[in-house]
Amino acid sequence: MPHRRDASSGHRRAGLVAPVALAVVLGVGACSGGPGAEGSLTAPVVSSSSGSSPGTTAPATSAPSGGTSSGPTSPSASPSSPALSPRRSIVARDLDVPWSTAFLPDGSALVTLRDRAHLLQVRDGRPPVDLGRVGGVVPGGEGGLLGVAVSPAFTSDHTVFLYTTAAQDNRVVRVTFEGGRTTSQRAILTGIPKARNHNGGRLAFGPDGYLYVTTGDAGRTQRAQDRSSLGGKILRVTRDGKPAPGNPFPGSPVWSYGHRNVQGIAWAPDGTMYASEFGQNTWDELNRIEPGRDYGWPVVEGRVGREGYVDPLLQWPTSDASPSGIAWADGAVWMAALRGESLWRIPVSGGRAGDPQRLLHGRYGRLRDAVLAPDGRLWVLTNNTARGTPAADDDKLLAFPLRDLG
Repeated sequence: MPHRRDASSGHRRAGLVAPVALAVVLGVGACSGGPGAEGSLTAPVVSSSSGSSPGTTAPATSAPSGGTSSGPTSPSASPSSPALSPRRSIVARDLDVPWSTAFLPDGSALVTLRDRAHLLQVRDGRPPVDLGRVGGVVPGGEGGLLGVAVSPAFTSDHTVFLYTTAAQDNRVVRVTFEGGRTTSQRAILTGIPKARNHNGGRLAFGPDGYLYVTTGDAGRTQRAQDRSSLGGKILRVTRDGKPAPGNPFPGSPVWSYGHRNVQGIAWAPDGTMYASEFGQNTWDELNRIEPGRDYGWPVVEGRVGREGYVDPLLQWPTSDASPSGIAWADGAVWMAALRGESLWRIPVSGGRAGDPQRLLHGRYGRLRDAVLAPDGRLWVLTNNTARGTPAADDDKLLAFPLRDLG
């Protein structure tokens, strides 16, 4: 079958500042120098007033104090919250193929750069800080450094999780920082199928404290229906990468299956889980995710009402969506759209969806991620340097008060 692709190889360097802390070399695989090359990472600078123990991260001499951890999909690891921000802003610009955003306990955020395999730390009003290159990443096509999730207990365990494309597979990597440097980088989940297309890649901690991982079929559609394959699934694992207790299939990390290429996941306050998914050439989808259910790919695409398969809550022509990251906020799912160059607001209640509202259509080009920030704004990541028509300062990380978005 033909592939709807979302990749190209253009590279531009962001205007970054050097990290403060000492870097440590991680010899765990390939980087831009080819197989066997090394990467290096520096610990993010997190405000000491956010609750971290002295010496666990570099001192935050210029960082704002206070803060909480990331929005409703990750339990708070911080005792205080920043004031809500009433203004829209460009948090960062000149980013090179950014892919995912996740918040640290002090309200700063980590951003992944897919093709360069670099991890950035960003704060509104300050230049991004380049924390270095993640070792073992082999970018290609839609693969590279993709998802990032911050441990809900970051203030005590100083750990982040990354979804990476390696030489032979896609994998989830756990990185731990201590004393301003990386002390451990370990692959906790390996063997996820890789290809130039359909690599999945989103990571998020659910309200149950377990890590959810989205994977693609990697171009072989039969994987989505094969529960022994990690491709075409949503996975639920512990922080060691083991199948989480209560998974629907004993001994398996599979939470749901029959997916083509899930790109976004989020939860409502009542625990309802939603996911955005690339269709083939007809329908893109927003699904309500339930454990053990079959979402139909490749047997069905979009709404068909066929017994044994879950119909999407909503579907869009691929020209209107090509959905990516999603966030839940203010009674709605907010969905970034790539080909559709829009932010979709979908009101949801009780697992049912209302009429979607198309926002920002054509204003910022392709949109890759949407994340609710601790300050109450929606942070939206553009994706024009990978494919599209980039503006002079693309790609950008934008912050919008919800009321400004309609």
